[in-house]
Amino acid sequence: MAAPPAYSLVATDLDGTLLRGDDTLSDRSLAALARVARAGARHLVVTGRPAPRVRPLLDTLGRGGLAVCGQGAQVYDAATDRLLWSVTLDRELAETALGKIEAEVGQVYAAVDQDGVSGLTLIEPGYLMPHPTLPAVRVERRDDLWCAPISKVLLRHPALSDDELAATARAVVGSLATVTMSGPGTVELQPCGITKATGLALAAEHLRLAPEGAVAFGDMPNDIPMFDWAAHGVAMAGAHPELKAVADEVTLSNEDDGVAVVLERLFP
Repeated sequence: MAAPPAYSLVATDLDGTLLRGDDTLSDRSLAALARVARAGARHLVVTGRPAPRVRPLLDTLGRGGLAVCGQGAQVYDAATDRLLWSVTLDRELAETALGKIEAEVGQVYAAVDQDGVSGLTLIEPGYLMPHPTLPAVRVERRDDLWCAPISKVLLRHPALSDDELAATARAVVGSLATVTMSGPGTVELQPCGITKATGLALAAEHLRLAPEGAVAFGDMPNDIPMFDWAAHGVAMAGAHPELKAVADEVTLSNEDDGVAVVLERLFP
């Protein structure tokens, strides 16, 4: 009889981790995830993307299960196309946080992800989508961003680096919101206390899985709480130094199937 797998839960970020730069999954990655399923373990996507932007990928995976979206603010059930759990960012607090940030660094450009399985991504004039393949709706003015409940705010600055913008935002926002950095050109404000780990813990509890049996893959500082929660954290070769500093191991890049390389070892 084959030995049981060392891990019962595989949690993967998407951008810069499981997905290649062109937003595709390689055949090797798909085969590795199939190997995980055959071993009886579960795969959970844990991403900053909102639920509507994750649904097409889950279709590609042939997956009807759960996904953690919106930096942990949403637990999405693809089988029923509904949110099992969601937390919104108070829009007045978001406006106040933006004002505090702009008082320190000057004008920033903002976008929001609306809550819900049909929520839109709205972008104000001047904001450039870091992932041009993801759909977005441009609005005429910032006030239009707050027309419906939101799960998070995305920020860009014309001159500051992501690290500089995130550091300033953390210093001035305080308890108004949680500040994360999830990719190049992507500094975000989300509900206070919400991280990928909070969403992952809820999804794992729903599946009756424990952190002791979890391995997590990521590439940016927003994955640090997920690494803290899981038993084993694997950073990609091109990961942010802050994530590499807390990772248990570093694999190859997303372009070189780094997730698959580790999964092939863990699920022989």
